[in-house]
Amino acid sequence: MTQLLVGKTALVTGSSRGIGRAIAQRLAAEGATVAVTARGHAPSTSVRAGVSEVIPGSIDETVALIERAGGSAFGLTADLEDAAARAGLVDSVVERTGRIDILVNNAGFADYSVVDEMTLDTFDRTVEQYLRTPFVLTKAAVPHMRNQGAGWIVNIGSATGVAPVRPYRDYNKTAGDVVYASCKAALHRFTQGVAAELMDSNIAVNCVGPSTAVRTPGAAALIPDTFPTEPVEYLAETVLAMCHLPAEQRTGLVAFSLHYPWSQQLAVHSLDGGTVLAELEPPATANPNILPAGL
Repeated sequence: MTQLLVGKTALVTGSSRGIGRAIAQRLAAEGATVAVTARGHAPSTSVRAGVSEVIPGSIDETVALIERAGGSAFGLTADLEDAAARAGLVDSVVERTGRIDILVNNAGFADYSVVDEMTLDTFDRTVEQYLRTPFVLTKAAVPHMRNQGAGWIVNIGSATGVAPVRPYRDYNKTAGDVVYASCKAALHRFTQGVAAELMDSNIAVNCVGPSTAVRTPGAAALIPDTFPTEPVEYLAETVLAMCHLPAEQRTGLVAFSLHYPWSQQLAVHSLDGGTVLAELEPPATANPNILPAGL
């Protein structure tokens, strides 16, 4: 392990499980103190298409995984759909550690539906989670990062935010991901615009998404059994790559987790940093509109 992030504090939203947990583990393995966040300490109950489901994973489990591997982490509860909780989250991190160096906007819960069947409530909730929340947290974190002289913001994007391939696949016709994908496309553009605004303050802003999909506890129900997926370690390593170089060297990228390591010959490690994993070439089924070195 290179211990790239010793002395730094990272806030990873939605890190009780899945992609957020993996990112938290990888950043901690490089020496960061990680604020692990979720709506509560117990596994959450989510409602999708009117059906309630308890999704496994908790703050305490993630903190324990990090500490068992020798890292440092602490838990903070924050329902990011609650305006007051959202507005106070960054301050809570700073009160605990005295600083915030890295913000990873990962949290979100998708509820897919084709447009003519989607409720306005689902539309509003999707926009709230994938656009308003990253905006609010970014706005809160920037003054602290500016005062420290550096910072790194990583938004979690999606290959669905890249224009679909023509002729359209059956998946595009039936998946119901249009509103989710539109928000992710907007998040990609938000990333690139804020990167320009903050580069002179040495705050790097980048976006990382799966090249295909990651079968997490929260997303598994939305991914067909035949859809190609990828190991989460490649995404976590790509996020780490966006969290240590000065803004003038790496900012404004929308990178994808199999394409970027492959194109940059980036070594991908296990989440504890101890093992180098095999190189994985982006699959032939990946969206050809993805640029290997980032958009």
